[in-house]
Amino acid sequence: MKIRIKGDSVRIRLSKSEVDFFGQEGYYNDKTRFPNGVFEYGLISRHDLSEMQAEFTEKGMYIMVPQHWADEWVATQRVGFDSHLTLPDGGKLYLLIEKDFACLDNTTEDQSDMYPNPLAEEFK
Repeated sequence: MKIRIKGDSVRIRLSKSEVDFFGQEGYYNDKTRFPNGVFEYGLISRHDLSEMQAEFTEKGMYIMVPQHWADEWVATQRVGFDSHLTLPDGGKLYLLIEKDFACLDNTTEDQSDMYPNPLAEEFK
């Protein structure tokens, strides 16, 4: 699971095996350890939601998605989904959940568990 946070925007990408786990268990989480604590982050599917939600606690952050969105995402070729949440001050938090595609550049990252990049054919 990869997260990218920039301003009021959170993007989460999951590999094939992570999406499979999420589909079977209804959640996927990970953590990053620091010398003075642990930051947790994850994705949770919930039957009682009609839109994505986000939660931030002293331990980390979680994005909750409606169960019917999760079911469609896992079972189809849908790449992802997004949402804008209204913040208490009237601002917006942008959430984006995606399947992680293999990179097209010469990265050293292991990409064996990534989804095939649909643009790869263009560069052959």
